[in-house]
Amino acid sequence: MYIEKLMDYQFSVILWEKGGLGLARKIFTILFILLLWVHFPSTTFANESMEDIHHKRMSLYKSYQNHIVPWYRLAAVDQYERNIQDVRKDIPKRDSTIAIQFSHEFWAGELNPNVEDTSPFSIEYFGGRGLDGNGDGKADRHDDQDILVTMVNFFSEFGPSEEDFKTALWEYYKDEKIINQIMTIKTLYKHFNTTNLDKHVFPLPVRGYNYSYIGTWGASRGLGGRRIHEGTDIFAGYGTPVLSTSYGVVEVMGWNQFGGWRIGIRDNHNTYHYYAHLAYFNKDLKVGDIVEPGQIIGGVGSSGYGKEGTSGKFPPHLHYGMYKFNGRTEWAFDPYPSLLQWEKETKKSQ
Repeated sequence: MYIEKLMDYQFSVILWEKGGLGLARKIFTILFILLLWVHFPSTTFANESMEDIHHKRMSLYKSYQNHIVPWYRLAAVDQYERNIQDVRKDIPKRDSTIAIQFSHEFWAGELNPNVEDTSPFSIEYFGGRGLDGNGDGKADRHDDQDILVTMVNFFSEFGPSEEDFKTALWEYYKDEKIINQIMTIKTLYKHFNTTNLDKHVFPLPVRGYNYSYIGTWGASRGLGGRRIHEGTDIFAGYGTPVLSTSYGVVEVMGWNQFGGWRIGIRDNHNTYHYYAHLAYFNKDLKVGDIVEPGQIIGGVGSSGYGKEGTSGKFPPHLHYGMYKFNGRTEWAFDPYPSLLQWEKETKKSQ
């Protein structure tokens, strides 16, 4: 009401002949928005960079970590929750710095008639775990600080060791695959001391070697039985270095009947990267090792479709596949668009 009265008083007489009161209101609104933008650019209208977002998350993690629950454990759970929200339609996407979401039962208590209860007293009375993390007298499951304090408190009940953390994850998620994914993310964050691990590169050197590829997702395959192609074939000379496209942990390494000598690497976005038909492995690499974008993991070959060591049934190429874990199942998706983007970015950076 105050703004409208001010608008009428200051602008109606001046602009009446140039478009009427409606024009005055529009001009005042624009000026008011510009005023807000000048005074509150970061919180109201400005777009945050990914670097700023990672910094904000890290600040929150470190503010609420303790000697039992270090920041990278909190960050790993938060990133896992963010990952599944990105690919699952049955889970609401939390539009905030922290992605962790608690069920009504966990937060307020299974028998609590008020599923959105924010009273620490009644939440505790009904056996809920929600806590007040920012001292405002409310335990709000939609508040980032309350969420982190509640999660830290829950994990702290199990102890500081890696096995304690796994036990806590089992108690919360009841799924071994989820635990393994979170532990992978935790390992990466701890090793690199950051959550900003989004860099990707093309899986072959973009300079100095010849290669070619096209999108063949879903094409039929004859070798090994009738099936579709779940990946992209990148043809190159025998022995051409194969590079890790992402940060990740080596999950699988060895022989596969169809894939030949292959490596599977899981990253911090619940994505499994599959490199098949290799001629050789990086001799210094083993299961459990941490890799970075651009690190040599092997060489292009033509292995596969037979007993261990079989090679030469097709021209040398890298079969590159990507699989996403959504908290329930793992499914393949077309890597071709990503490869095009990473190739362009890699060339630009060199």
